[in-house]
Amino acid sequence: MTADQEAKEFDILENNPEVMNALGEKLGLSKKLAFYDVLSLDEPELLAHIPRPAYALLAIIPLTKSWQRDREEEDARLGDPVAYYDGGEAAAGGDRPLVWFQQTIREACGSYGFVHCAINGEAAKFLVPGSTLDKLRTAALPLARDERAKVLYDSVEFEEAHKSVVALGDTPEPIRGSTKHAGQHFVAYVKENGHLWELEGSRGGPLDRGTLAEDEDVLSPRALELSLKRILQLNRDDPDVRFSCTVLAPAQP
Repeated sequence: MTADQEAKEFDILENNPEVMNALGEKLGLSKKLAFYDVLSLDEPELLAHIPRPAYALLAIIPLTKSWQRDREEEDARLGDPVAYYDGGEAAAGGDRPLVWFQQTIREACGSYGFVHCAINGEAAKFLVPGSTLDKLRTAALPLARDERAKVLYDSVEFEEAHKSVVALGDTPEPIRGSTKHAGQHFVAYVKENGHLWELEGSRGGPLDRGTLAEDEDVLSPRALELSLKRILQLNRDDPDVRFSCTVLAPAQP
């Protein structure tokens, strides 16, 4: 995209298993994995329907004043985004690279979140060889952040897959340009190289939220404390605490 071109804009996706599973089928995520609704962060019986291990969380969260302030303070501490994340294969260290895309397509945060869930951590082992996801990951791995972002921006297959599932779900599709979903952010969490990573395309790069033990997944108590519960704690005094969350895990046999 050149400076005089208007940025692409997609229609907003709903964060529910029907949508994300359909998107996975279009883009090349193995049917051995599936997205499930997360009905509680505290009650084990309401999580019992989810097979383990859980590979990735995908949440849509309102951008409250408290969370916005926390984000700005964290970004200020990190400084220049390129200084702490510039893409390339050594981005996450360890045995496997972490793949993060800067979001350059407006209102596409749901599909970016899906991609971050699908191509990182153990889930990356379940990409269909030669699929769109497999090709995007392979093409993006050696690239710096700007060139990597262009890979996703220019992908016709990514755009067509997004458009094909946008009408699914229970929420009526908002009119483009409306403010119905304004201020809500999709955030993905994955376990990679023993760390819990927060991946959001509108930040400066992937954020390391802490270490996880070998037997801890993204639904473990520690992971939830480092991820969604951290944000809910920030928002504890805000009346707008609504959020929705899905999890990527093994498909039911």
